[in-house]
Amino acid sequence: MDNVQPEGKKQIALNIVNARAKHKGFGAGSIDLNNVSPVIIDQGIAVIDIGAMHAKSKVEKGIKFSMNREDVPAGRQVWVVWVAVDRTPEGQFYGGITACEMWIDTEARRGWKILADHVNKLDAALKRKLILDGLGSAERAALKSLLMAHNEEWWAASPEELKAALSE
Repeated sequence: MDNVQPEGKKQIALNIVNARAKHKGFGAGSIDLNNVSPVIIDQGIAVIDIGAMHAKSKVEKGIKFSMNREDVPAGRQVWVVWVAVDRTPEGQFYGGITACEMWIDTEARRGWKILADHVNKLDAALKRKLILDGLGSAERAALKSLLMAHNEEWWAASPEELKAALSE
């Protein structure tokens, strides 16, 4: 199937619309990814790694991923956490947080993840949901510390449910 559009038809494209754009008509309602950031939690250390937005974080580079968990028997557990920032007239706050698991064997250059789960969790974070299933207390503490250090005002304005979930 070639990618040629018949003459006179509008080209279909993925539009990333930000808050400054006043977009109406064709493509209106596109997803705005400007208010979501990926955090990688690896061996108890949480860092913001924008490369994870396109599966090119530091830990993912050079890794061949499989959907079969048995392909990575010596892997270590790594988490991608999607953090969505919300805005109200009072200011910004951490609105949605979801965690996705992957296993990586750096030496063998093999990894396991379910891409559909990563996409669905990104969508859930954008919808301001809180899904931290499987995230251990050390990972939650690392994430909480990173979020507080990144912006204390956002942390203070965040929902109590979110703060409680990261304090477990």
